[in-house]
Amino acid sequence: MVRQVKRKKVYSPRTQGAVELMLAENVSKLGEQGDIVRVKPGFARNYLLPQGLATIATEENKKAVEEHRAALVELNKKRKAAAKKLAEEVGKYSVTLDANANSEGHLYGSILAADISKALIEAGYSIQPEHIFLEGPLKELGMYTVKLKLHEGVTSEVKVWIVPVSSK
Repeated sequence: MVRQVKRKKVYSPRTQGAVELMLAENVSKLGEQGDIVRVKPGFARNYLLPQGLATIATEENKKAVEEHRAALVELNKKRKAAAKKLAEEVGKYSVTLDANANSEGHLYGSILAADISKALIEAGYSIQPEHIFLEGPLKELGMYTVKLKLHEGVTSEVKVWIVPVSSK
């Protein structure tokens, strides 16, 4: 006769006592906004819920997040299309900046991204300084090709001419 022994259930924190939450904010080492995560009840009760970092993952909340994500995707597509159009237009344009320089062509100051942005805005292109990537300040007269990053995956280049200030 074989005797069967009842085994004691082993506690596993991954399956038993876990709470399913939806993150309202990005939480490092846990997930990003809108993710559904399973955490221990104490972590949910003492940290995530009181801090407003998560909410209970109900069907209504899940549906609202999916609708919000779809709206963000549409908005992102529109912004990317506008950035592509702007990149195409700016790529055909060249900026001329006047600067004080010595007889050897070295500038007394330097040309920064803000200076290039200001010239582009005056020309009718909405390029902010954070879109312009310089390897360093421009300190000599001449022609430079400056890289622009207008959106994720949308880049362009603009020619920048630095000429000496003409004495009038």
